[in-house]
Amino acid sequence: MMNYSLGTGAYKDWLLSETNFSANALGKSEAVMLLGNGYMGLRSDNEEPYLAEQRNLFVNGTFNKAELNEVTELPNAANVTRIDIRVDGERFSLEFGKTKNYIKQLNLKDAELTRTFQWTSPKGKTLHFHFSRFVSLDDLHLIAMKMEVESLSHDVAVSIDSGIDAQMTNSGVQHFREGERKISDGRFIQLVQTTNETGIDLVHNTVHAFKLNGKDTDTPGDKNMARRKAWMTYDFELRPQDRLVMEKLSTVHTSRDTERKSGYSLPQLRRHSLEQLKGHVTQGYDMLFQAHRRSWQQKVWEAYNVEVESSEAVDQLALRFSLYHLTAMIPAHDDRLGIGAKALSGEGYKGHSFWDTEIFILPFFTLSNPQAAKSLLAYRYHGLEGARQKARENGYAGAMYPWEMAWPTDGEVTPVWGDIDIVTGEQTKIWSGFIEQHISADIAFAVYQYESVTGDVEFMEQCGYEMVFETAKFWASRLEWNEEFGRYHINQVIGPDEYKEHINNNAFTNYMAYFNLRLAMRYADKLSQEQGALWESFGLDADYADWQEKARQLYLPEPRAEDLVIPQDDTYLQLPEIDLEKYKRQTKVRTIYRDYNAEQINGIQVTKQADTLLLFYLIDQTFFRGDPRFSEAAKKANFRYYESRTLHDSSLSLATHAIMASDLGERELAYKLFRETCAIDMGPGMNTSDEGIHAAAIGGIWKSAIFGFAGVRLADGKLRIDPYLPKQWQRMKFTIYWQGQPLQVEIMTDFMEVTSAGDQPVKFESGGTVHKVDRRLKIPINPNKSLSSPKKIVSK
Repeated sequence: MMNYSLGTGAYKDWLLSETNFSANALGKSEAVMLLGNGYMGLRSDNEEPYLAEQRNLFVNGTFNKAELNEVTELPNAANVTRIDIRVDGERFSLEFGKTKNYIKQLNLKDAELTRTFQWTSPKGKTLHFHFSRFVSLDDLHLIAMKMEVESLSHDVAVSIDSGIDAQMTNSGVQHFREGERKISDGRFIQLVQTTNETGIDLVHNTVHAFKLNGKDTDTPGDKNMARRKAWMTYDFELRPQDRLVMEKLSTVHTSRDTERKSGYSLPQLRRHSLEQLKGHVTQGYDMLFQAHRRSWQQKVWEAYNVEVESSEAVDQLALRFSLYHLTAMIPAHDDRLGIGAKALSGEGYKGHSFWDTEIFILPFFTLSNPQAAKSLLAYRYHGLEGARQKARENGYAGAMYPWEMAWPTDGEVTPVWGDIDIVTGEQTKIWSGFIEQHISADIAFAVYQYESVTGDVEFMEQCGYEMVFETAKFWASRLEWNEEFGRYHINQVIGPDEYKEHINNNAFTNYMAYFNLRLAMRYADKLSQEQGALWESFGLDADYADWQEKARQLYLPEPRAEDLVIPQDDTYLQLPEIDLEKYKRQTKVRTIYRDYNAEQINGIQVTKQADTLLLFYLIDQTFFRGDPRFSEAAKKANFRYYESRTLHDSSLSLATHAIMASDLGERELAYKLFRETCAIDMGPGMNTSDEGIHAAAIGGIWKSAIFGFAGVRLADGKLRIDPYLPKQWQRMKFTIYWQGQPLQVEIMTDFMEVTSAGDQPVKFESGGTVHKVDRRLKIPINPNKSLSSPKKIVSK
């Protein structure tokens, strides 16, 4: 059972707590209490083993294909968290004996996991256990653990087995060749494993140190090895009130680490990593933890904390939960790495990157940590060759980005086969890798958003322009001429609504392809006028003419005259309707598949996730803002129509609906959808996150608050701030970056104060008025949330 109200004092609204142990519900705390730093993610399993546990350590970028019939995935690296404890010769487990005062906590502020309880053995002996753990943000390679055991009642014998276990698999699949194991100086364990296809070396080191009643003890341990495993065994006799402390420090290094791009040597890596661990030993857990804690304070909480005063305390915690996991998942140290749909918290989706990154996660970094955003976009730039390869294989030009991407040059890595068809009993085919193609335009949009917010000319010259031009070439080659209607169509696709397969003219796909073509033309015009040499280097004359013609004749679905609803695709509005009430009330996603198979769902008016509504949200940020097809009346009509038919069976959906509801003044609904977004991982269900957290939804929590309630929005290259706080919130404060200038925004119920800490004045629009701030500006909030054209400039 999860509890989010136990933090007090300096830790109020900072703690995630599990207050009851259940051996049948381990996945929730393992995933939501993940420890990570972008280099690696460590699932927060318990030290002692349980049958239903999932022990995962993922090192970002170490992708491998175990077998020819498998797809590449992040391999589950060797485990260092398991500690086998015997009490009086019997295996310690919370499934036996009696447990009191159990609490497992993730302290978001300090990024430390703790677990505390009092346990009475089947023989009636009572002990107190306290476990601590962190994955360092100060040293990306370090995992530190501490175990404290105190005897409260009797003399007791405690035996500990602890080391490095490389017998781990990905759901039974082994990704590694067995490497050398070594125990040096009687205590330093080193184990090497190498991926069996990609040949990536992982070097693990670990060491133990003990104190008994506050004094160092050099109790010798027995050295042990088995296949893919090396460990130490330590034995202790504790008297009543004796307190044993074990510190376990571990490091992970790989041959793919950025600093070893050239001149790599496995022997050198082994020596270097072991020496690094020996240096950590001289500091110990507490000193290493303080350095880690300072890094979180400086790099995260002082940099972009979001403060809210709400009648619902969990709102503040949820926003910190979002910032914590966004930090844990971002591989800011290496621009060859992306973010998986489950981040680094579980085996779900195999560590692959989807459009989730560009549309749901990247906006946070673009506005809060532009350097990290640049790294994520550079990952896509490094993937251009794989995107070109996919385009060629499908008979197209330019860059056709993979639906699922792993190592940048791997190309398409989406599995071909998925879940069972409840009607036929056969495996269903996963069509996304073949025909869900809007991701290419989504990446172009992300480049546009980043360039508009940051003004990063260097990135555009080195990466951004090429990405937009190459994706535009793809769309120009992808369009199909329809002789009957005298226009170009995009047929046989999947849009964001993945319940509709092999459909024609998905509005989201068509409009985003159109945006991609027009964006390429705008950038080409800019280069021809301002940087002729760069324009010439791209050789775009013929392409430009092609883009111009294709964009002019591409079919863009119009709002229906009778109700302003834009057809999601050619057939959606003609499909039969069914009563969706029970699916709208579901407590578990995708329950519709218990009654219908994919083909049947394809034939009814039901939507998996935000599709046409997401289009409204994105278009509003572009140079198409103000297009009458996306008027306020049309936005309202489409929201009402599609929201009632959307099951939110994807974690990507609720945040978009929350933002749209806020835009439309639906304050209560917006807050309800925000809370449902938070509950995707933080809700009471104990099995919702078994395969890992939902990275897009984590970004969605921040987006719902900043883009929804605070009304922050990119608006055709300009900044707009139109707050509309829910009635539960009395105050909101956050920092964003605009054109390199940090802006602190504080919103109260009736006014907003914007403070610029940069050296250049910043313009922004609010309530239809353009303001300019070079120090501090206090303005009243327009309660009607007007989105009309800007009227005048007010400077302060």
